[in-house]
Amino acid sequence: MDRSDTDIFAAQRPRLLGLAYRMLGSMADAEDAVQDTFVKWRQADRALVANAEGFLTSVCTNCCLDHLKAAHRQRVDYVGPWIPEPLQIEAGSDPERDLGRAQSLTTAFLLLLERLSPRERAAYLLREVFGKSYPEVAAVLGVSEQACRQLVSRAGRHLQDPASRYVPAADHQDRMLGAFLAALESGSTDRLAGLLSETVQFSSDGGGKTAALRRVLEGRAAVAKYVARIIGRLWSSGRPKLLDINGLRGVAVFDGSRVVTAMTLGYDADARIDRIYSIRNPDKLVRLTRPLRHDPESGALWQ
Repeated sequence: MDRSDTDIFAAQRPRLLGLAYRMLGSMADAEDAVQDTFVKWRQADRALVANAEGFLTSVCTNCCLDHLKAAHRQRVDYVGPWIPEPLQIEAGSDPERDLGRAQSLTTAFLLLLERLSPRERAAYLLREVFGKSYPEVAAVLGVSEQACRQLVSRAGRHLQDPASRYVPAADHQDRMLGAFLAALESGSTDRLAGLLSETVQFSSDGGGKTAALRRVLEGRAAVAKYVARIIGRLWSSGRPKLLDINGLRGVAVFDGSRVVTAMTLGYDADARIDRIYSIRNPDKLVRLTRPLRHDPESGALWQ
């Protein structure tokens, strides 16, 4: 492989990483898929590669599909709810514009992708997030253009959940997080309940490796009570810090220099908190202190 081939891959790597993370919900798995893509790029006969970007996208997508098969088997035995790995995403120069375009990184959206078949997920992301044409997506997946359109259409119907679509302004997110932390510190169930929608859900991912609720808790009263009494106690000795997590403002709780909890929120159309995601699995928190850059136009992620 000569220098130009290496440069071609390096230029495409952030976009491939953005695709792989959205496909897999895990940066470790995404990095593995991108590395597998690089190996296959090195082995490819350049005379048969007419479009390097298309070739790399196709290889990376299919590597992700292989990873999803293995991940499905592993998640059958996963302890408690599974939540995607949180990432600290640096805010861009235009926060309001970036908020809307980063919707495909939010925890709520990534969890909705879990409802899709692997091929539906790939087709939807390539078409709707990465802007590939239907013929390009069909070529990547090895299906007809008509079948590709059906995959994207089915995926779109599954993703019609308002919780994944509403992204409030950054200042509203900061106000809600500030009020949430103040209510948590006070231990007031009523103050917490006032921030929550009636249909709020609380999910906690400990992976069986640390204390976490092993079921999804639903309803304003139950969630407010649990957060005030249990989360308040778990966070009492930690140091919370506001971070930009997966396209939204979130909270990381530190024990010294180590992150022990990452919390992100989802909002309903009235801008009330409708989803609370608490990630406590230590394996998913090791990268949170290393910010990533996100290009809203291309979906690329830079480490």
